[in-house]
Amino acid sequence: MTKDEIRQRVWARLKAAGALRFPVAEGRVPNFVGAERATNLLRELTIWRRAKVIKINPDPPQLSIRRAALLEGKVVYVAIPQLRGEKCFIELDPEKLGPSRLRRASSIRGALAYGRVVAPAEMRPVDLIVVGSVAVSRQGARVGRGGGFADLEYALLRKEGKVREYTPILTTVHTMQVIEERIPMRSHDTPVDFLVTPDQVIAAPSLHPRPRGILWEILPEEKILAIPVLRKGRREMRGTTPRQL
Repeated sequence: MTKDEIRQRVWARLKAAGALRFPVAEGRVPNFVGAERATNLLRELTIWRRAKVIKINPDPPQLSIRRAALLEGKVVYVAIPQLRGEKCFIELDPEKLGPSRLRRASSIRGALAYGRVVAPAEMRPVDLIVVGSVAVSRQGARVGRGGGFADLEYALLRKEGKVREYTPILTTVHTMQVIEERIPMRSHDTPVDFLVTPDQVIAAPSLHPRPRGILWEILPEEKILAIPVLRKGRREMRGTTPRQL
């Protein structure tokens, strides 16, 4: 099955089972019923308790994760949608936000209003990454909504040394998003280490290598031109020979 076929199957399965909440799933990371229960399981993990700085995707099913992190005093980074601007991440520091803004800052609108926009180089080292998914396998392969932005965000942070080879990556999903079909993984795709559903935590074996940075040779020209931080990165590498930064 192709990734698009997997997405269509999972979206249809969730819709038929009544396992979705607003907004509608198709074309998005599904906002699944039970997301808060998955967050509660996630908060019991040692990697969560030890993490002081977490990069979390801005999608609705991970709202409760962002809120929990801020209320627990963790620094949260979220990417600006579609990586608009050379400063393409938002830093949410609970100490600077103050108690009255913590809950509102957990939404993407609140993050944009109260957070500090930063370039990848300005970020603190990240202890844990939380990504949204449309489908995942027990082996750690993952399908996003199709834009490739989660993979680009990881590559940018890896390039800047803000995440390392063994920085944990996890996702929260509905049980029906955990599939048995083989998910095709390419060199730029980022796997996950843990799958957290409303009912269980699944540790995935490290079968898929992680990208070590930006793979310029496979990026379409139109994507480079559309994303300011990529345009800047290419300007900086002119006159150099490496194909991977």
